[in-house]
Amino acid sequence: MIQKPPISDQSIIECLNTYYDINVTALTFLPLGADENAAVYKAHTQDSSYFVKLKRDHNEIGVIIQTLLHEAGIKPIISPVKTNTGQLTQHVHDFTVIVYPFIEGQDGFSCALTNGQWITLGQSLRLVHAFDVPPVIKNQIKQETYCPKWREAVRSVYAHIDDQSIHGDDITLQLLTFMKEHKNIIQRLVDRAEQLAHKIQTQSPQMVLCHADIHGGNVLIENDDTFYIVDWDQPIMAPKERDLMFIGGGVGNVWNDPHEVELFYLGYGKTEIDRDILAYYRHERIVEDIAFYAQALLLTIDGGQDRPVMYKHFMDMFEPRGVVEIAFASDTTI
Repeated sequence: MIQKPPISDQSIIECLNTYYDINVTALTFLPLGADENAAVYKAHTQDSSYFVKLKRDHNEIGVIIQTLLHEAGIKPIISPVKTNTGQLTQHVHDFTVIVYPFIEGQDGFSCALTNGQWITLGQSLRLVHAFDVPPVIKNQIKQETYCPKWREAVRSVYAHIDDQSIHGDDITLQLLTFMKEHKNIIQRLVDRAEQLAHKIQTQSPQMVLCHADIHGGNVLIENDDTFYIVDWDQPIMAPKERDLMFIGGGVGNVWNDPHEVELFYLGYGKTEIDRDILAYYRHERIVEDIAFYAQALLLTIDGGQDRPVMYKHFMDMFEPRGVVEIAFASDTTI
């Protein structure tokens, strides 16, 4: 279960009132997201609502990028609400506060995009990738390094998987059994991601501004069919395939319809896709999720009431037309 951060509601309300001139009548904690270092709230006023995000770090590069893209006219990008002194964020205690207009709607996991929205998504992402980031800003953005962190983490899990000290609930035992039975498949994902990473590093592909996590959960569809690309916390300078791997990639067992892919590229336009890079990112994303869920469900007691949900997310990756099947099908060089 997502926990409220150690800051009082009253402190948040006072921050919004003092620095944003937002007269809050009620504040509701929203147990959303997977980032342990962030928390979100809905702030109510007499005539409107705001989405309030608290982050433990003070890195503002994501908010800066979001603002620049909005000012460049990319419509599906929400601009943060500025403070009464024109700042993009405000610090309260150990947290950075970011405020947005509250969007009523559903995300792309629970609501399918229309044909027109797929085309618009393609057009918008092409503009993001073509955006000329000012050098002083670009120097602050994370650069792709093809880091082996998650591959090593999965190998570490398997180093402990036969440890007789691993005990837990039924979910722990079920996942333990599954990972033992599917070791060859998971090892193939890890090894192939590593092989592709080494290969790509010798090629020096062009780096562009990428959202880095543009799956269905980060596309917010408003009730009038307007949609927004949200959660710009981790922008990265990377090959365009860093984002394009999500289109047809099947994350959350959606966005796996070839017709949707065709519509997206009608909007995105003609482009040459490096199949090795696309395959790398699809493999690496799965490896990261395996590491995250396995560490939480096997090696720690994290998760609490969310353990069944986390277990389902893990198992869904291996379902037909899921991310594992799609990643293997993407790898056309073996």
